[in-house]
Formats: sequence, C-alpha cells, structure tokens
Amino acid sequence: MARLPDSLWSDRKGFMALCNVLGADEGTTRIVGGAVRDWLLEIQGNDIDLATHLLPDVVMQRLKDAGIKAVPTGIAHGTVTAVLDGHPIEITTLRRDVSTDGRRATIAYTDDWQQDAARRDFTINALYADPLTGEVHDYFGGLDDLKHRQVRFIGDPSQRIAEDHLRILRYFRFLTRFGALPPDTHAYEACMRSANSMMALSRERIADELLKLLALPDPAPVLELMIQGGIFTPIVPEISPQGLEHLRQLMSREQKAAIGQPSNIIRLAALIPDDAAVGGQVATRLKLSNKARKRIVTALSPPPPHDSAQELAFRMGIDYATDQILLRPQLDISGIGQIKGWEVPQLPLSGKDIIALGVEAGPDVARLLGELRETWAVAGFPPRAEAEKMAAQLVSDFRDSIQ
Repeated sequence: MARLPDSLWSDRKGFMALCNVLGADEGTTRIVGGAVRDWLLEIQGNDIDLATHLLPDVVMQRLKDAGIKAVPTGIAHGTVTAVLDGHPIEITTLRRDVSTDGRRATIAYTDDWQQDAARRDFTINALYADPLTGEVHDYFGGLDDLKHRQVRFIGDPSQRIAEDHLRILRYFRFLTRFGALPPDTHAYEACMRSANSMMALSRERIADELLKLLALPDPAPVLELMIQGGIFTPIVPEISPQGLEHLRQLMSREQKAAIGQPSNIIRLAALIPDDAAVGGQVATRLKLSNKARKRIVTALSPPPPHDSAQELAFRMGIDYATDQILLRPQLDISGIGQIKGWEVPQLPLSGKDIIALGVEAGPDVARLLGELRETWAVAGFPPRAEAEKMAAQLVSDFRDSIQ
C-alpha cells in the first residue's frame, strides 16, 4: 500500500485544521490529483486540492464557522476555495457526470470515491491521499502507470475525449511531462481519431494548453507525434515538420545561451513559418494577448541592419533582440551574452543641441536627430564629445544639401 509522509503538508499553516473542519478524521475529505501525483514522483509543488463528501453549501458554512475565508469560485460545479495564509486551496464535492457536450459537463454529487475518480481524465490524476494517515487510494491503476511512466485515460479514451475535447491536448502535455515513449496505443489512436473535435473548443483554451506544453523542458518528441498524427491540422495547421526542426534548433540555441526559462511564445513562433503575417494570423486565431502577438510578429520579421548584438538591441530592445538571435541560426548566439544585463545607452544629445548648431526648430530637427542616433549606434555608442562632432558634420551636410 502506497503511503505519503504527512510532512509534505502537515507543516502548512492552517492546513490540518482545515482538514479537521472538513471531517478528515471521519474519512470525508482527501487530498486529490496533482499534489498526490507530484509527491509520489518527488516533485515539489505548492498547490493542494481537496475532494470531499460534503456538499458545497456545507463546506461554505463549516469554513465560515471556523473563521476560514471561503470563496465560492466554482460552486455551481461543486468547488469552493479556502484561503489559508494567502494561499488558495480548492475543495470540490465528489461528483459524477450526468451529461457532457465536449466542453462542459452536467454533474451530480455523489459520496462514492470511485465514481468521482472515474470522471477524471488520466489514471495518474485520479489518486487520493488521506491527510491524516498519508494512505494513497488508487482506483484505476495510477500508481503502476506512474511507476512505468505511462499516461492512460481512465476507461475508454474516446469516451473521455468526447466528454471534454481539450483532453486531447492535455494528454500530450501530460505525456511530455510524465510519460515515456512510445505512448499508450489506445490513447494515441483515440486522439488522432478525435482531433477534429477540437474545432469546437474556445481558442483561449487551446492556446492555454498549447503554451503549457511548449513551456516544458523538451516537448519536441511529443510534438513530433502530434504532427504525425494530424493533431494540429484542425487548430493550428501552420505547425509542420519543418517547424519542428526550427524548434529543435531553437532549443539547442537556448541551451547554448543558458536561457533559464525559455519562452513558450518564441517556441510557438519557431513552430510556424518564418513570416510575420502568418505569425500575426496564428496569434489572432488563438486569441493571444496583444503583447504576445507583437512578440511573435516582431520575432518573425526580418531584423533591422546591425553589426553587433548591442546595435541590434539598441534598435529593437534587449528582449526582442534576444528573440531574433535565438530564432536565427545565422546570428551569433554569443550575442545574447553580450546584451544580457546590458543597459541600452541613450544618445547624449537632444533636439536642443541640433538647434544650437543653427537648425531652425521644426521637422528637420527630428529628422537630423534620428540620423544622428543611427550614426552614433553604428559607431559603437561613443561618448558625448564624439557625438557632438557627428552632429556638427550632419548639420553641415544638411546645410550643403539645401543650398
């Protein structure tokens, strides 16, 4: 029998008191899902979810009586959030599905742990732990699957996917994080058969899952399976085998540049054609934020002329310059080290200095200042005295041109 040490949660301020309020000593409340899975894998995590026999209104009342902040975050679906020392803990009443439409489920409450486990997606996510004894309850072989690094749907994969089409993308994300290849044949084939069903999902949900997958250390092997299986065709058809090669190049350059936390947005940019217009279309379709859209479009646009990484950063900003260097093998990867932590210099002259050289205030001053900025950058950002000489020469050339 698997058992978790209570030291994993007993020292969390107020947690054991919360469990007692929810009747853990009577067996009515258990730790569930990701926390149990991660602790079994010796992965440290902060989030703890609880499952309980108690109905949501009873949970709310018990928390109120105990002076614990309670928020009805998803009370229509049985979830109440308790806030302990600023940290949220979701408490969900045991449920069974009555009907589903592939996006949302109609549920009914139950007091049967196995029924609650049966409506979850994967065996490794349907593990429960007694908060008093640490005993792990496993109804569908999740412990063995964890041991053998298998990601399997609970029951019939096609039925699980029909209940929520997003489970296709979740399957591949969990396979990337917890699984080993080759994948479970039944799961993979069900995902391929049902790929078109994802067209019914909101683009926000698709983007959220895709970006979570791309944020993992090495998503490339599983992405290759997804491309081969046509998983992306209905939702992001721009992702291709060529894009996967670009991603592998990017990941290699991330390692060489010692990028601490790679950007999932730039990894997405690597997967799609090197075309700013296409990048903008994909970002819009996935309803990414304006900031993310701009980052993709900028990364897939040709870089401005430059002779050094610092000059590129001066023209684009350090973050955008870093993206360009990572994505483009023709750019020297050592340039990232040259601009990391670099303070982009500011031109030591202003429009007043141009006017002082005899140029009448107006659009010519702005144009000359822009030319000076470019000349100064190409020269390697020399000090003010040298910038003044450059300004004087530019103004002299300007006067000659209008005579």
